[in-house]
Amino acid sequence: MTALAEAAAPFDCQKCGACCAYSAEWPRFTLESEAVLDAIPAVMIDESLLRMRCDGDRCIALEGRVGRNTSCSIYAVRPQVCRTCQPGDEACLIARRHFRL
Repeated sequence: MTALAEAAAPFDCQKCGACCAYSAEWPRFTLESEAVLDAIPAVMIDESLLRMRCDGDRCIALEGRVGRNTSCSIYAVRPQVCRTCQPGDEACLIARRHFRL
């Protein structure tokens, strides 16, 4: 197991979800192609702000309860910002601290 995999091991995204509920500013589109954006259900996109639609700070694609059991309803087509956040990285740890996880 690599050092990165060992560091990420204690972080189970399906029991967390903090990164998806921490800030409405995080799910902004940056590198997505038109094809990628077309794969995301239009109802989940806030076109005026070029990001995923949020309910408060929580991405509307997030299902479940933060810190208990979560999943992404569009996981297979999630935007680049979501793919970039990795278990145990700086963004993950900031979000987890916010929720005291």
